[in-house]
Amino acid sequence: MNGSKWLALAGALAAALLFVGAVRRRVLGSAGGRRFLRHPAATPGVFVLAFFALLALAAPVVAPYDPDWMPGVVELQNRPPSALHPLGTDPYSRDVWSRLVYGARISLGIGALATLVAVTLGAAVGAFAGYCRRWVDAVLMRLVDVGLALPRIFVLLMVVALWEHVPLAVLVLVIGLTSWFGTSRLVRGEVLSLREREFVAAARALGAGTGRVVFRHVLPNAAAPIVVSAALGIGNVMLLEAGLSFLGLGVPSPAPSWGSMIFDGSQKIAAAPWTSLFPGLAIALVVMALNGVADGLRDALDPRREGGGAAA
Repeated sequence: MNGSKWLALAGALAAALLFVGAVRRRVLGSAGGRRFLRHPAATPGVFVLAFFALLALAAPVVAPYDPDWMPGVVELQNRPPSALHPLGTDPYSRDVWSRLVYGARISLGIGALATLVAVTLGAAVGAFAGYCRRWVDAVLMRLVDVGLALPRIFVLLMVVALWEHVPLAVLVLVIGLTSWFGTSRLVRGEVLSLREREFVAAARALGAGTGRVVFRHVLPNAAAPIVVSAALGIGNVMLLEAGLSFLGLGVPSPAPSWGSMIFDGSQKIAAAPWTSLFPGLAIALVVMALNGVADGLRDALDPRREGGGAAA
């Protein structure tokens, strides 16, 4: 790994620290921002997420090798960390650091896009169920009950079994379409209380239709559970994708997702633990950072939690 790559990595660390400083200065002016910063895991979580996001964006600059390059399948396989290969090589002689950096693009991308699909669908269903009530609420919530009763991993295994080589876009869509049920219940509960507020009655009195009231007035005021659910959902989706990839059913090889990297090194984990250890640590760090940020956002968006972050 030459000097320019180390310089790029140091630049990513510095940029992540600058981003955290900018976030702190931006949110200190509000009571919610101060509640967010008081949570002990919020600021470290923002730093970890910013760092891995920058690594993913700057992968061609930071990674010393092509993630699929196999210079010597026999003589360079399972090499320990060294100056040329900072995190060692995997059983196919590929550089683990390069695959880890490029894998951040796939793992974080799948987590973010699938969660976007899930949160969008779940928020819309929950909002209409809570606002319309009566038979609309009954039908939609029974659909949610069915979705919650079905094991999600079973549904995903069925899709993979029926579709031999699942494209990445289809995998993201399937994960998103099986992840929205919990969000819909949270949003429905919030909307049930918001629909009785004066501003909703005023909007209806002015002639606003159901869609306008829901999307312009109700959903913006139900942002707290949606934002927290999104932050937690990204981590859950990343763990699900890692599990599928570890089973050989997720991201197709040789694409370097973190789950597939753990799978590649699992057969030699005793002799070469670094092949699975580092992608596993990356998943653990990002998921813990997302949980910390979600807890901080929960405190920030709920005034009743004044001082709750410090107590936690």
